Formats: sequence, C-alpha cells, structure tokens
Amino acid sequence: MVRKTKEDAELTRQRIIDAARTVFLKRGVSRSTLEHIAAEAEVTRGAVYWHFKNKTDIFYALRDRAFLPLIDRMYDTLAIQNDDIDPLTQIQNSLCDTINELNENTEMRQIYEIMMIKCEYVDEFATVLQQILSNCSDITEKIQLAYERAKEQKLLTLALNPHALAQDTHLFFSGLLHMWVKDADGSRFRHQAIALINAHISLRRRQ
Repeated sequence: MVRKTKEDAELTRQRIIDAARTVFLKRGVSRSTLEHIAAEAEVTRGAVYWHFKNKTDIFYALRDRAFLPLIDRMYDTLAIQNDDIDPLTQIQNSLCDTINELNENTEMRQIYEIMMIKCEYVDEFATVLQQILSNCSDITEKIQLAYERAKEQKLLTLALNPHALAQDTHLFFSGLLHMWVKDADGSRFRHQAIALINAHISLRRRQ
C-alpha cells in the first residue's frame, strides 16, 4: 500500500510537470499561474503545493527533464579522448547531437522553447538565469579544452586562439538554438542547422 501511494504521488507529480509544459507553451511562464497548471493537470491547487513550492520550482523540474540531460550528454561527448575521433569532430558531434535530439524529442523541444522564448528571467526567475549561464560557462570551458587539444594536434588554422574559439562557438550555437526554436515551421533554420554546424567547424580546421 505504501509503495502504491508513493507511485501515485510520483504519477501526480509528473502529471503536474506535463501540465506546466502545456500551460507555459500556451500562455508563457509569466502569465501562467498555479491555478492554470492545476486545472490543466486536473488536480487541486493543494496537490500542486504538495509537490512544488512555487512556479519556479516547477520550472526547475522542467529544466531537469530536458536541459540538464542534454548538457550532461555534451559533457560526455566532449570528454571522450579517442584516437579515432579528433577534438574538432568531438565538438561538431556534441552540437549536432543536440540538434538531432531536439528534432526527435518533442518534449525536449517544447521545454527548450519555454526556456528560450517563453520565459522572462526577472524577479524570482533571475536565479534560474544565473544557473543556466553557469551551465553554459561550463560547456564553454569543455569546448575550450577540446580546442586546446586540437591546437596541440595541429588541427587548427594557424593563429586561432582556443579561448576565443570556444567563446565564438558558444555564441554561435546559442544563437543557432534560439533561431532554431523560433523556426516553428522549419522553413529557415531547422533544416540547415547541421550544415551550419559543419561549416562552423570546417572554418577552424587546418586544410
């Protein structure tokens, strides 16, 4: 009975998170309330408060579902040291894998849309932005390490600086993701994203 109660509670929690995703997509985060989320989940507001302290807490749960797993996957790809895969290809794979995952995973794509264009990072969400920026900074450091390995292996075009390259790649990919998310009908950026990433890395590779 206790196990069943715990399972039911977890199912309710997941239903609330799913409902929040639907509500945030439709209304935007700032215009969404716990009442909207409770109604979408078909639970009471008290049930929402049982699982989450506030709207920010629900947002974190959404982030944990999509953003952090993708970040972890990028970490893993960039950390591989394999003689069969050069560092520039590792960077390329980490960026392309993210795009492919967003193409194939509707839930992840919707959560990215919420995080990028449906949320204003002010007031109680200012701390959320700081954590996202911290994650991005960590990724940039991993990319820089890969560029440094590429420089040691003489794979880079001469005179290119690994630190500057990592910053440039971070800004390029952040911008690409924003435009990719906004390109809902896929007419401009979604079908070009992989080719743009390939070109971005190719420009750095010594010929």
